[in-house]
Amino acid sequence: MVSIAIGSGLLVAASACASGGSYNTINGSVHVVAGRPAEGASTVNGSIKIDDDAAADAVSTVNGSIHLGAHATAQSLTTVNGSITVNENAHASYAKSVNGDLTVKEGAQVSGALTNVNGKIRVEAAHIVGGIHTVEGDISIVGTSHVEGGILVEKRSGFMSHHSGDPTIIIGPGAEVQGEMKFEHKVNLFVSDHATIGMVTGATAVTFSGDTPPATR
Repeated sequence: MVSIAIGSGLLVAASACASGGSYNTINGSVHVVAGRPAEGASTVNGSIKIDDDAAADAVSTVNGSIHLGAHATAQSLTTVNGSITVNENAHASYAKSVNGDLTVKEGAQVSGALTNVNGKIRVEAAHIVGGIHTVEGDISIVGTSHVEGGILVEKRSGFMSHHSGDPTIIIGPGAEVQGEMKFEHKVNLFVSDHATIGMVTGATAVTFSGDTPPATR
């Protein structure tokens, strides 16, 4: 396996370095450290770690997770099979996984959409500007999260689901979802009596008190 570390002008295991500040490999992890922005960071089989306060433009992998550190920035975060974590006060233009969890932590912002097909989506006191899209993912919007652009749970279209039941959508106390929440197949929707939401299409919200619904999967 090849491990690439970017920063301070140093490239470790440099066999996968491209010119112009892009760092690519096929089998191995990529590590971007603070102090030297990367135009691109990509791999096929491996994870990508963007350190705290670091910066990268296009960040992508096929089989692996992506970790965007606290106060770090990235234009795009994409993976096929793997999770994406946007840590505290970080910023990304959009984040997309096909099969993987998406987590956006306190103070972070995704200025585009947060998208997956399968996997849990959790927004913790963060700001999502471009909405949330999924097919089978459970969604939890907690803390003082602010989601613009609504939520779309798309209809199933013949793929093999990784989900054992209907998705559960939780809008917790203090959270706000602006725009339509549209559900194209059955979901379990729970909305706190201290949350703010817009129009709901395709589901009936169950209102709950306290921090979490009394009964979720």
